[in-house]
Amino acid sequence: MTSVEPSKRALPEERILPVDRRRFMGLTGMVLGLGFAGLRSSTGSGPSSRKQQDVARSVGGWYGPLKKDPAGVLDLPEGFHYKAFSAFGEEMDDGLLVPAQHDGMSAFPLDDRHCLILRNHELNTNVTGRFGAFGLDNERLDRVDTDLIYDLGTKEGTPVPGGVSTVIFDLEANAPVKQWLSLAGTGHNCAGGPTPWGSWLSCEEWTQKRDALHARDHGYVFEVPATSTMGLVPAVPIKSMGRFLHEAVAVSPRGDAVYLTEDRGDSALYRYLPDTPGKLAQGGRLQALMIRERPSFDTRNWATQSGTTFLQGQSFETAWFDLENIDAPDDDLRYRAFAAGAARFARGEGIWHGGDRVYWACTTGGRAQLGQIFTYVPSPFEGTARENESPGRLELFVESSDEDLIGNADNLTIAPSGDLFVCEDSAAQDGLTRITPTGEIERFAANRFNDSELAGVCFSPDGGTLFVNIQSPGRTFAIKGPWRTA
Repeated sequence: MTSVEPSKRALPEERILPVDRRRFMGLTGMVLGLGFAGLRSSTGSGPSSRKQQDVARSVGGWYGPLKKDPAGVLDLPEGFHYKAFSAFGEEMDDGLLVPAQHDGMSAFPLDDRHCLILRNHELNTNVTGRFGAFGLDNERLDRVDTDLIYDLGTKEGTPVPGGVSTVIFDLEANAPVKQWLSLAGTGHNCAGGPTPWGSWLSCEEWTQKRDALHARDHGYVFEVPATSTMGLVPAVPIKSMGRFLHEAVAVSPRGDAVYLTEDRGDSALYRYLPDTPGKLAQGGRLQALMIRERPSFDTRNWATQSGTTFLQGQSFETAWFDLENIDAPDDDLRYRAFAAGAARFARGEGIWHGGDRVYWACTTGGRAQLGQIFTYVPSPFEGTARENESPGRLELFVESSDEDLIGNADNLTIAPSGDLFVCEDSAAQDGLTRITPTGEIERFAANRFNDSELAGVCFSPDGGTLFVNIQSPGRTFAIKGPWRTA
């Protein structure tokens, strides 16, 4: 890996970025009308990998086998190349250090040449301060306004080390220009999701309560504006979105529904209906998904579970119901939801809104516990009193039985071509898997640097660059090459 020189081109005027619905659809890589029909033929009882390869080549959609990286970092298909940047421990432009454990992230448009990357850092007090932005002994803490930090800890100078960093990236030079810490004092910031109005929702996958070390409760969602203004933003938890092991979120294009996953082996799937779209912190209703006519349905398909199996390709009508006591001091929200009829999932993780449907991964779902991918098609009356007239539908899209195809799906995104790119978090060599709109599955990248998972996969607003992290100890990659077009 070689370092890169930042672009010297002048930056545009600093501003917060409004993103209208059309730009949001481009940002999130949505291609309406491109279904994943036939996807279930690619896993489980479907044809062999060799047959899949033959089909994919015949339709011209195959990127080909991975080429060994001479640097021993990322193997990619022929014609693709990467640039590594923003490694853990580098000094940033605010005088702080790039925190470790790069996780979920998204890219936002800035101008024709630059984009903003907002990136989580999955750190909490179970690791020492040397992995955070403030240095080995938090000696750089005096460089920020500590009133903006969510949890400073109960001992002076010991903030919780998680949070969000922001990078201005020059797409033409393929290099970072400027980077800084934008959210501080939160814990175990795992994934999240972009909003249509130009912000990043960062999720705490950590339900630590206030105690002798922690000054505040954790387990919340925080909103960070995509802005080119350097500095920390106020860390304000959106408590109306519930307190649980938050993983990721997907926001509808109109901003009137937010879907939330929970990284637990017995999780629920949640929906937040804000009172005012775009104003999440002003309140709303948190709900859980249930399968109509089959309350408390277990979707995990584990070999040890009793009851009905959720077949691949099968779909059911759904309903949603309001949850109470959502701050859940006993961390029991999922249990109460299931008892009231909610469906149960196996570690809900990456989630992305595909314009006309929502895709999300359940990392240990399926008989082989290698992962599932579900889709949810919202009702045309989603979140309104008329929703029961035409309910939404839940479908089991993929259930992996072959680790060579998909090994424990985690973060995911949708490319402008309609391809689904999925990060893996397995015991084997992790990488990226690509699923085409017609259902073929292939390996797109392999991490040969270490045994860390890849995380935070997303595309630049123009679709020409794929960003992804090697989570531990932390480094981001920009991948370019001959991308498929829709």
